[in-house]
Amino acid sequence: MFTLAEVASLSDIQPTYRILKPWWDVFMDYLAVVMLMVAIFAGTMQLTKDQVVCLPVLQSTVNSKVQPDTAGKADFTTVETTTGQEASMRTVSFGSAPTVTPDIFLSSATSSQYQPTESDQELKKEQKDSSGRKTNLDFQQYVFINQMCYHLALPWYSKYFPYLVLIHTIILIVSSNFWFKYPKTCSKIEHFVSILGKCFESPWTTKALSETACEDSENKQRLTGAQSLPKYVSTSSDEGSPSASTPMITKSGFKFSADKPMIEIPSVTILDKKDGEQAKALFEKVRKFRAHVEDSDLIYKLYVGQTVIKTVKFIFILCYTANFVNTISFEHICNPKVEHLIGYTQFECTHNMAYMLKKLLISYISLICVYGFICLYTLFWLFRIPLKEYSFEKVREESSFSDIPDVKNDFAFLLHMVDQYDQLYSKRFGVFLSEVSENKLRGISLNHEWTYEKLRQHISRNAQDKQELHLFMLSGVPDAVFDLTDLDVLKLELIPEAKITAKISQMTNLQELHLYHCPAKVEQTAFSFLRDHLRCLHVKFTDVAEIPAWVYLLKTLRELYLIGNLNSENNKMIGLESLRELRHLKILHVKSNLTKIPPNITDVAPHLTKLVIHNDGTKLVVLNSLKKMTNVAELELQNCELERIPHAIFSLSNLQELDLKSNSIRTIEEIISFQHLKRLTCLKLWHNKIVSIPSSITHIKNLESLYLSNNKLETLPAAVFSLQKLRCLDVSFNSIAVIPVEIGLLQNLQHFHITGNKVDILPKQLFKCVKLRTLSLGQNCITSIPDKVSQLLQLTYLELKGNCLDRLPATLGQCQLLRKSGLIVEDHLFDTLPSEVKEVLNQDTGIPFANGI
Repeated sequence: MFTLAEVASLSDIQPTYRILKPWWDVFMDYLAVVMLMVAIFAGTMQLTKDQVVCLPVLQSTVNSKVQPDTAGKADFTTVETTTGQEASMRTVSFGSAPTVTPDIFLSSATSSQYQPTESDQELKKEQKDSSGRKTNLDFQQYVFINQMCYHLALPWYSKYFPYLVLIHTIILIVSSNFWFKYPKTCSKIEHFVSILGKCFESPWTTKALSETACEDSENKQRLTGAQSLPKYVSTSSDEGSPSASTPMITKSGFKFSADKPMIEIPSVTILDKKDGEQAKALFEKVRKFRAHVEDSDLIYKLYVGQTVIKTVKFIFILCYTANFVNTISFEHICNPKVEHLIGYTQFECTHNMAYMLKKLLISYISLICVYGFICLYTLFWLFRIPLKEYSFEKVREESSFSDIPDVKNDFAFLLHMVDQYDQLYSKRFGVFLSEVSENKLRGISLNHEWTYEKLRQHISRNAQDKQELHLFMLSGVPDAVFDLTDLDVLKLELIPEAKITAKISQMTNLQELHLYHCPAKVEQTAFSFLRDHLRCLHVKFTDVAEIPAWVYLLKTLRELYLIGNLNSENNKMIGLESLRELRHLKILHVKSNLTKIPPNITDVAPHLTKLVIHNDGTKLVVLNSLKKMTNVAELELQNCELERIPHAIFSLSNLQELDLKSNSIRTIEEIISFQHLKRLTCLKLWHNKIVSIPSSITHIKNLESLYLSNNKLETLPAAVFSLQKLRCLDVSFNSIAVIPVEIGLLQNLQHFHITGNKVDILPKQLFKCVKLRTLSLGQNCITSIPDKVSQLLQLTYLELKGNCLDRLPATLGQCQLLRKSGLIVEDHLFDTLPSEVKEVLNQDTGIPFANGI
């Protein structure tokens, strides 16, 4: 036997699920419990009290249908007697003739346990019918008839009513809670309830909402000083706007004066480290849960399905149950067809549970009707509004977190269900869907971790001996950074939520800023400071949209370095914003995959002095825009797959240095056109496929540096040595076998590099270039170094490593500026020098050497 508590527990679910049970589900659960109680009560009564008593109907009685005077209603008179200690007897008069039967005959459930005695048998012989005739029925026959008529005369519903109610109720309970138990939905629901509870109890939720109230009051005070700003300038109030998630800054905002102190974060936002870490973990969990749940609507469909099943079940129960109300009766006529055993064909029976069962059935029908109407209301609610969409519009209006996104599918449905329990849960949960809220939390944690003292420890000196700070992969820019007033260079890398506040105006020494994959937003005062003080800016990006829009408004900027993709897949160049405002820009460095020079670069063409384009191997086809850059003095076109020297270059009358490194140039016959570039002094054609140098190179009278390394040269024409102003000649890593004797004509030559060739003999005329400071002869086939090397009194760097030398000349000691650090040679060759020479070379004069590259 089950206790009521055990049966009622079938409808219980985990207490944590209560937030997903609206009032109608709770009401239906209670109705199910009541129906369970009805079933248990009816079953208990049936097992203990259910009785059917049957008496034979004589033929005369059947024909007369019981006369009203003698029968009318059966007149039962009961007289209790005792025959010894055997059994109590009851005298029953049917009509006018008394009949004595054992009391136990009245119960079909217990009559089989009674064994009649001899006195009972003798007494039975005295039983007579209504005419005074004996019935000839003994005890066992009455037991048999009672049991037979219980199964034949009673309607099946009277016998199985408790069991049907129990089965129907269990089905309804299972249908109500199936979505909590189904594996594919149970895990999502458990995860959602767990996250929702943590979000509700998180200290960050309360403090974020409290800070919202503080900010609302502050914003009202700011509105009095609001005015329009230049295009693309943002303010701190942009955090809550929909555009705050984009790297571009908005067109207008509130103007803050640089003289006004920054508004401090209210103390209510101070979180201890543990709470901050837990809140950050919650943001990540919510983000992953949303991505997982929004992809499907299985929970919604399952809930609708189980509601439909309950409604259909209600209609089914109501339809067939209502027909059985009138079939439950106290009196029944039984025709068991056992005349050959009993001698009677018809019996009149009474069912003592009929009245109780009828009342219970009516109660059950009432309960199931209420249950069904609630199911119908649930269906109405499910289809009245789109439950697969949920809007946080009200939360956005009441808070500063206007970026809280709307959700859909199962995520939306779960939030609708939670709203039926308490809307405060959704409001607090929305805080963890806001990127603005997450950024504020990260900012607080960031400032706790990166203090002024810690930032000081990360400052280093760069190659230009400037103080440099490099911040990498942080959640934002710590406030303490802006207190480093003596900082010269600031590098921000992989900080997607970087924000430069007005406090940057304290950094009066800051002139160089690096933004590597960091679409930083700036406040107005910060923008004004950067516009007036920033001189050099490096921007590295993946997509051109990552370039902050305020970059194009820095009027005093002198150097701009852009590194990233400026070419789309369909080979159409992605346009930059206008560079027209960069009026003082002198140096533009673009490292990308261009197919043509961006037309916007011509906006700065009149005052641009240096243009550098480093391609990733993409062929640069269109170069006509170069003609407009008349003031360019230095031009670098590296790795652009150029096959010839572009003709547009010959129009740059002010060009002084040209670098065409790492292209595919094979011939340089156009070099004669350089004679029109009177100011050209440096020509770099290294890392190409040039096989010969045309004699027309002699027309470049003012050339001072010529770089032809890493090509396919086999000879050096005499025309090269007619360039009297040549100070640097680099022909390393070619296939040159002979150094022409005409090299002695280059009296101004200071740097000569011929490393990695096939030279075996050094001409004596080489040592007439007495101004040589750098001489690179490594990786050749040289067998000896002439003693005339002593004539190179200004030599500071001599590379001989990788040759076929067996000794070094002792005259190396006469090269007054040469030291061991500038002598690149094998150790065993150095040991062949006399000790006094080695002593001279080992002296440290503190004079640095130069390699000329």
